[in-house]
Order: sequence, then C-alpha cells, then structure tokens
Amino acid sequence: MTRIKVVSEAAELVPILRAVDTKVKREVFKEVTENWRTAKDIENKFGEEGLEALKFFEKMNLVETKWQSSEVEPEKAYHSFYSSFHIDTSSTVHEITDILAAAVMSNEDFEKLEKKIYRFIGEEGKFIGDVAEKIDTSQTLLTGLVKRSSKLEYRGHRIERLH
Repeated sequence: MTRIKVVSEAAELVPILRAVDTKVKREVFKEVTENWRTAKDIENKFGEEGLEALKFFEKMNLVETKWQSSEVEPEKAYHSFYSSFHIDTSSTVHEITDILAAAVMSNEDFEKLEKKIYRFIGEEGKFIGDVAEKIDTSQTLLTGLVKRSSKLEYRGHRIERLH
C-alpha cells in the first residue's frame, strides 16, 4: 500500500530531517523502506546505532511494526510507514529558523536542553508555555526540540516524559 506523509506544519519537518542526519540513519531508513527488517537484522548490519535509529523512527511514526515468526521466538519487524512525503507548509521566517535550529542543533547542545526540559517537567509534565518560559526560548523552538526528542512528547498542550 502506498502511503504519503503530508507535512503541513513546519515542526513536522524536524523528525524528517533528523531521520537522515547520519549515514547509519539514512541506510537503516533505506533498508526498512525496501523490505520488512527485524531489529536483529538491523543490529547485525549496523550495530547499536542502527537499533537507536529504529527506536527514533518508531517514536516519530516513520515505521510500522509487525510480529513475525522465527525459529526461536516471534520477532518485531519494521517497515517504512510512508512511501513518499508531500511537504506543503508556510511559516514566518522566525518560525522556520527556530524549526531548522532544532533540527540542526549539535547533539551536545540538544542533549543539554533535553535534560533541562526532562528535569523541569517531572513525572506530571508541564504546559508548553511554562516550559518555554523556564528554558527562555520560543514555543516554536521548543516544539522542534520535543519533536526531535526520544524522551519527550506532546499530549495536548503539555510536554510529558515518554515512558
């Protein structure tokens, strides 16, 4: 089945850009686009970094999963959810610069902000406005950071820990 990911909000670009930001992620994404692949297949070919890529793709809803039989026990297999992307969005210069900044930020800088947000929101989560104020950033940049994170997610207007 052909599925098209329609990107109509600028923040949705972050996971797409992050899905191909390293050679391993690009290669893993190509693998799961071509065929169903198990985590074991990916780990054998790409190592731990390949498994991390799969986790990221799953969190970003870029892959679908199914259980398939194996000789020992059933294994989870992954396949690209979309066969193409349709990008149709417009935003202000300020918004797109914040979104692109979240996507291309160094891993070191991103991890510092992610940890700060993670600690601040606690187990209960916090409203996006409160978090943006606490870390002294725009809500647009914060949205991009949450879209990039594998530890944080949006639920309504709140940022919560992904468990």
